[in-house]
Amino acid sequence: MFSRFCYAMTFTACLVSFSSMSEAGDKRPNILLIYTDDHSHRTVGCYPESYPWVRTPNIDRLAQSGIRFTHSYIGTWCMPSRATLLTGHHPYGVQSMRMEGEYPGSTYDPQRCPFWPKVFRENGYTTAQIGKWHTGTDTGANRDWDYQVVWNRPRHIENSGHYYYDQLIETNGGKAKLTKGYSTDNYTKWADEFIRGAHRDAEKPWYLWVCYGAVHGPFTPADRH
Repeated sequence: MFSRFCYAMTFTACLVSFSSMSEAGDKRPNILLIYTDDHSHRTVGCYPESYPWVRTPNIDRLAQSGIRFTHSYIGTWCMPSRATLLTGHHPYGVQSMRMEGEYPGSTYDPQRCPFWPKVFRENGYTTAQIGKWHTGTDTGANRDWDYQVVWNRPRHIENSGHYYYDQLIETNGGKAKLTKGYSTDNYTKWADEFIRGAHRDAEKPWYLWVCYGAVHGPFTPADRH
């Protein structure tokens, strides 16, 4: 994220398998937040500045049915940008969050630095997060999130370079397990299962944050490519 053209790209959509509302008839929308790491707007087809070789039909379809932002303000690294998204503060305002110990170790005080999923949870939403976590070793499992499957990068320093394969995955704050497969595929599969009804209460609306490590370097495509 060292170029003015690079930023963390977010896409928000009201989405569920068959309806934008919860199955039980709750009129509040289900919310899916997709976050891609260190993503240049020039690699997304819906932007006129995109490179001519870019093909992103699914993202372009989301842009056509929603809002496309043309201005963004970010931190100079992925972690402060993520902290800004989770807290609503500018990076310098996230006072309790800091790098600590061996990189990429980090920590924060959840009392001084509350995350927005807590608000949704307190208002009857099932909250879930799937994917990369690098905002302190405390992931907020069972406090901010009802369901969470994450690659906790700051906690498992020995695994911190495994952006795409052989990740140590934690489920709901439990012991990390070495997980095979391409991380982008895994995150998508787990998110799809949640959206279709797994690991959640069908009576409640849900808020799901899917946080991809891609396209953060090192750039490693799936073996099939």
